Amino acid sequence: MKDISIYFQPVEYVNSMEESLGNKIQYHKEGDFPNLDSKGVAIFYSPEYRNSNVSVEASTEDLFRNELGDLFAGPSWGFQIYDLGNLLPGNDIKDTYFAIAQVVEELVKKEIIPILIGGSQDLTFAIYKAYQKLEQTVNLVSIDSKFDLGSPDDALSHDGFLSPILMHKPCYLFNHSVIGVQMPFVKQSELDLFEKLYFDTCRLGEFNSDFTIAEPLLRNADCMSLDLQAIRSSDFQGANYSSPNGFYADQICQIVKYAGISDKLTSLGIFNLFPDKLAPASKGLLAQIIWYFLDGISQRKGDFPIGSKKEYLKFIVAMESSDDDLVFYKSNKSERWWIEIPYPQTGNSKYARHLMVPCNHSDYQLAMSGDVPDIWWKTYQKLI
Repeated sequence: MKDISIYFQPVEYVNSMEESLGNKIQYHKEGDFPNLDSKGVAIFYSPEYRNSNVSVEASTEDLFRNELGDLFAGPSWGFQIYDLGNLLPGNDIKDTYFAIAQVVEELVKKEIIPILIGGSQDLTFAIYKAYQKLEQTVNLVSIDSKFDLGSPDDALSHDGFLSPILMHKPCYLFNHSVIGVQMPFVKQSELDLFEKLYFDTCRLGEFNSDFTIAEPLLRNADCMSLDLQAIRSSDFQGANYSSPNGFYADQICQIVKYAGISDKLTSLGIFNLFPDKLAPASKGLLAQIIWYFLDGISQRKGDFPIGSKKEYLKFIVAMESSDDDLVFYKSNKSERWWIEIPYPQTGNSKYARHLMVPCNHSDYQLAMSGDVPDIWWKTYQKLI
């Protein structure tokens, strides 16, 4: 493993209550970088804001550590939690991107899930580049009110990181999903492009009507990018949070817990954390967002259907409108559903891990009524 300690500054944390997380987390202290010898989770903070539209001086203020350290671990948390410290901005912003990409790459190799507390959301691009180095096609899910598409001609920015990902060669992005989209912030041309690329969207109103429709998108993701500005300002207060609509505090915790439960997800970025006049309750919510993600990890079932499927219930639906039958699998462990995509499987297919797509029971019911679920159609189109 490469030495990633060179990128981090230590943190000072005074252990508090007995049995609290602060007594269980391995902190990076002066002269004592954590020994990353066990699977688990690694938290680090990067105050990189140079590509945002907000003027923020680099700050290493512990915006969440005290609140997180005062919480208590869940009963089934059997994994190690590391706090790597603060990754300060480099001389050039590209230096920061490089450092983050290398850190995430090394952690994922060690089966340690990185939680990057940002900085502006353009740092999503740095996390994505780690998967390029791993030569792994990825599914990205964003928790956001906008698409953050940007223009191919514009520089990478906090609200324009997706185009640089799409334009980057080679492209390792297989699918992108956005949960929490608010239509007043979306151009028609962006909607058209998302449809053309067969990407997934879940509007805020759709989520509020039935939160379960977002679960398969979260379960299908390798990496999640969470924009704190997608939370309504009444629930996340600070000088740079002014949205009247958005997710409630309990909803955002529910979302990250679903993401944590996903066996597939290997990284999380929490971005657009602007320290100016941040309310104490907002720091507490940030700590709870991390807590619920960790709690989700503790409840992973290990039932992503790769390899033998003997432990799954198999359902075959004959479709009159298609030559292909639709094949569904239901886990006996979690009762979660997947749909199989027909694609020539070879020993070295880079798409093998995308052929079993998470879905809901409602997708099976839709197939039984004679309709092809959107999630099947979109994935099939990307494969062919």
